[in-house]
Amino acid sequence: MDFDTTDLQRQLRDTLQRYVAKEYAFDPRRRLAQSEAGHSREHWQAFADLGLLALTLPEAYGGLGGDAIDTMVAMEALAPALVIEPYVATAVICGGLIDDAGSDAQKAALLPAVAAGELVLAFAHFEAGSRWERSHVATRARAEAAGFVLDGAKTVVHAGAEADRLLVSARSAGAVGDASGISLFVVDRAAPGVAVRGYPTQDGSRAAEIALTGVRVGVDALVGEAGGALPAIERAIDRGIAALCGEAVGLMAALNAATLEYLKTREQFGGPIGRFQALQHRMVDMFIAAEEARSMAILAGVGVRAADPAERRRAVSMAKARIGQCARLVGQQAVQLHGGMGVTDDLVVSHWFKRLTAIDLMFGDADHHLARFSDL
Repeated sequence: MDFDTTDLQRQLRDTLQRYVAKEYAFDPRRRLAQSEAGHSREHWQAFADLGLLALTLPEAYGGLGGDAIDTMVAMEALAPALVIEPYVATAVICGGLIDDAGSDAQKAALLPAVAAGELVLAFAHFEAGSRWERSHVATRARAEAAGFVLDGAKTVVHAGAEADRLLVSARSAGAVGDASGISLFVVDRAAPGVAVRGYPTQDGSRAAEIALTGVRVGVDALVGEAGGALPAIERAIDRGIAALCGEAVGLMAALNAATLEYLKTREQFGGPIGRFQALQHRMVDMFIAAEEARSMAILAGVGVRAADPAERRRAVSMAKARIGQCARLVGQQAVQLHGGMGVTDDLVVSHWFKRLTAIDLMFGDADHHLARFSDL
């Protein structure tokens, strides 16, 4: 396997790194996260202009035709800036879903708008009590002459309050937990019967609780075949996990660099604390963990393209479990080696650690994916 990045991938990485270094400083980002909008439409448009939003979308609809490894490179470059614009939710998960299961009309209507930065999408799938089980869908879709009526509730919908459209899973047949009978719909966030309560999350991003009460959608809102959406949903979630693995690698690299610099400059007992062998050993452990995580992120990026669902699930769960373990080690050691400063709000290290913790919990934590891999 060739682990080297291509020239285009290196150009993408360098371009994104230059942009966030110049335009995405820590303090302005923190103020932006505390604002009512929760992210910047200016940054969103800049990401569109740089080609980020079009990266993995098909060329026929204004995309660049990239794959999960391209996304991993982009996420690793964006990670140290703690970018809060909903790139994964909109372009990776929802864009991938529309490309995978949508009709030609849906692709033509939605994908070029995503690539151009004109449309924000959110994935409304998980529900209270589901514990990351992807087939746990209690929201109901009742068929009627003009389309469907949706009733139910979705929880922790990332960018749900900022999105223009929602991709909502609902059960058109079967019982809660059945793999069959799940359908997917495009729903306008401002449609009658849609109630959205947005809130900030611990890592600086935003999520929402969404209630659907008698929400009527037309037949053209159905994405893919009625009752057969779960395989596409699972593929989209696995692509999202692979992207988060790339972000985690970027965060661990940033934590290691910051911690190493601190050990070189923080003086105690007449010299830098990095001269103590015990701290050097801890730094080595952090470096090894980050390199292991990078290898696993590549495995996820390659494995998510597998045609065999079992092979894809094994690769993604293996990567998510190991990266979660590595992230905990690197994050905790970075905080410890920075001393009391490591948990202060003014130091970016604490924010990197929060984001790593949030990534571990998204779409299933390390324990969940270790059990999933064991079952497979």
